[in-house]
Amino acid sequence: MARRVLVVDDEDSITLSLRHLMKREGYEVAVARDGEEALAAVAEHRPDLVLLDVMIPKRDGYDVCQTIRANPDWASVKIVMVSAKGRDIEVEKGLALGADAYVTKPFSTRELAEMVRGLIGAADD
Repeated sequence: MARRVLVVDDEDSITLSLRHLMKREGYEVAVARDGEEALAAVAEHRPDLVLLDVMIPKRDGYDVCQTIRANPDWASVKIVMVSAKGRDIEVEKGLALGADAYVTKPFSTRELAEMVRGLIGAADD
């Protein structure tokens, strides 16, 4: 069964880029544009990994991360926060709230793909 990745970002250029990258790697990809859509998508599709922007409408990425981590049914979902906010305090906050990794924009697509493989395995493992 193919691994699922949920891309959560409100910038079209980022979602297109991440969607293309993850599909090229062989993952099933869904997209959410705000925090509420993200949580609905996690409930409906139970992705293996969420690529989660911090600055999104309705509920920010920190809130979404914390909400996912508070639900024991979603304990296996990996979270990679992807943000332009790269100060140490922001990275520490994301990791403290339960993110498995924190990547700052701009990022290397090759390194991000390797990180995703490291967290959830290859697309068809």
